[in-house]
Amino acid sequence: MRAIIYEQTGGPEVLNWKEHPIPVPHADEVLIHVRAAGVNRPDIFQRKGGYPAPEGAPANIPGLEVAGIIVGCGPSVKEWKLGDEVCALLNGGGYAEYAIAREGQCLPKPKGLDFTQAASLPETLFTVWSNIFERGNLQPGEKLLIHGGSSGIGITSIQLATALGFKVYVTVGSDEKGQECLSKGAVRFVNYKTQDFAVEYAQEGIDVILDMVGGDYLNKNVSILNPDGRVVYINSVKGEGVLNIAQVMVKRLIITGSTLRSRPYEFKKKLAGEIYKNVWPVIETGKFVPAIFKTFVISNAADAHRLMESGEHTGKIVLTNLAD
Repeated sequence: MRAIIYEQTGGPEVLNWKEHPIPVPHADEVLIHVRAAGVNRPDIFQRKGGYPAPEGAPANIPGLEVAGIIVGCGPSVKEWKLGDEVCALLNGGGYAEYAIAREGQCLPKPKGLDFTQAASLPETLFTVWSNIFERGNLQPGEKLLIHGGSSGIGITSIQLATALGFKVYVTVGSDEKGQECLSKGAVRFVNYKTQDFAVEYAQEGIDVILDMVGGDYLNKNVSILNPDGRVVYINSVKGEGVLNIAQVMVKRLIITGSTLRSRPYEFKKKLAGEIYKNVWPVIETGKFVPAIFKTFVISNAADAHRLMESGEHTGKIVLTNLAD
C-alpha cells in the first residue's frame, strides 16, 4: 500500500506519499480499506514532534479518523464482517490506503453520508460528546460557549448542540467566520480580534464553555460563567493561565479537561456506544450534516496541513483516496 510517511519531524514538506507494508489485524482489530481520512490538529502536533503516537500505533503515519470498508478481521472480532462500511477512531496511521482500528472504536457509516463526510466524524464527535455532554454535563435549558467556533471541533459542537436544542455562542477570529457559525446554528459570535468576549458575554449567563485556547481566557471564562458553571479544556494554545480561585469558590465552578488519544480502549469503546445511541439518530434524520471545508487527494496531505495551519478554514478538512 501507500501511505503518508514522515521520516523526520518538521513542516508540511516532511510528509511524503510512499510505499509501506499493509498492516495485519490481530485479536479484535479490523483492517479498513481507507476511502477518506480526516485531518485534525493533533496530526499537526505529531508531525512537528510534539504529540508522539502511542505504543502500537504507526510512529510516522498521522491520521486519527477514517472511513472505509472492512477488508480484514482479527480472530477475536465479533461486531463486524468483511464488506462492512464503517468510520473509525484510530490511534494513528489513518493517512494511508489501509489502516487498523479496534472493533469497539468503529461505527457504521451513517445512512445518507458518503465516505468523505463519514471520515470527518469520529475524532470530532468523540471529543465533542465526551467533553461537552459528559465532562461538561450540558443540561436542557443551559447555554454553551465554544472558543474556536469555526474549527472542525467548533462547527461540530455548534451543529450537534443546536440539533439537540441548546443555545450556542462562539468566539472566532473574523466576522466572516462568525457569520459561518451563525449559519450553522450559533445564536451569537464575538470576534476576539476586535472585541473582548468577557465583556460581550458578561450578561449572557453561560453554563458550559469548551476551550481550546487557554492562557488569559481562563479568568475570563470564570468571570462569565453562571453559578455551578463548567469549563472544559481540550487544548491550551496560549499556555497556562492565572486562576481567580475566589470566584471559583463563590460560584461553585468546575474546571476540567481531557485528552482523547491516551484514554484506554474500554473508555473509547463505551464512548462509541454512547455516540451511536445519541448522535447517529440526529445524523441519520438529517438534523446534522458534516461541514466539509475542503478535500485533498491523500497524496497532497502536505497542502491540507498548510491549510489547517493557516487558520483559514471553517469546518473539517478531509483527505480522499486516489481511487475514489
